[in-house]
Amino acid sequence: MAVGQTPNEATLQRAKRIHQLLGEYYGEPTWRNPLPPVDELISTILSQNTNDQNRDRAFTQLRQRFHSWEAVRDAPTEEVIEAIRSAGLARQKAPRIQHVLRAITDQRGQIELDFLRELPAERALQWLRQFNGVGPKTAAIVLLFSLEKPAFPVDTHILRVTKRLGLLPPSTTAEQAHTILAAAFEPAHYDTDHLNIIRLGREICQARKPKCVICPLQSECEFFQKNPTQPYNTLSRKNSSTD
Repeated sequence: MAVGQTPNEATLQRAKRIHQLLGEYYGEPTWRNPLPPVDELISTILSQNTNDQNRDRAFTQLRQRFHSWEAVRDAPTEEVIEAIRSAGLARQKAPRIQHVLRAITDQRGQIELDFLRELPAERALQWLRQFNGVGPKTAAIVLLFSLEKPAFPVDTHILRVTKRLGLLPPSTTAEQAHTILAAAFEPAHYDTDHLNIIRLGREICQARKPKCVICPLQSECEFFQKNPTQPYNTLSRKNSSTD
């Protein structure tokens, strides 16, 4: 399949089998407690280039230090940096968060995103993506998990795993992957497939030493079928930014 091409029938059927196999292996995953749209947006910005524990710690500290998003917006940037330091890259993320909060205020008159519920998914996605630091993954997470709109977020784990499986051509960028995978998987299963593929990437299909011998997707994996006994030790990081 060429980059940008609509998935063919074989790819659609493979995606269905992957959904079924991961469901049998991991069961139905559970997303953390859903957050309001603005909270989800800020939490996802904090999650960039860090793990879930650091994200959650920074989000909690930010909410404890400031009584509202308006207070975060108007605070001295150094205070926001200090509050979110545990998330890493605080000097980049703090101004980014404040910029987004100010931009929402400028356009909406207040800090709220509930109006996005009334927009078609694609329009809501593009509205969020107008802000610096809000890429396709961040916007898709807000849509899928907070606004309950169809979107398929692609992080580094999903990009790596789906390329190995053969759902994506090797040269696919993260941005292209969002469109291709959204067409390959069924919208009703976006949340399940997103979470289960991430778990597979963290636990089994790891970047440097994938544990192919225990992978439940051996029958669907192009890489495994071509290299059934060889470790996979290299993966280009080119085109891997997913924010």
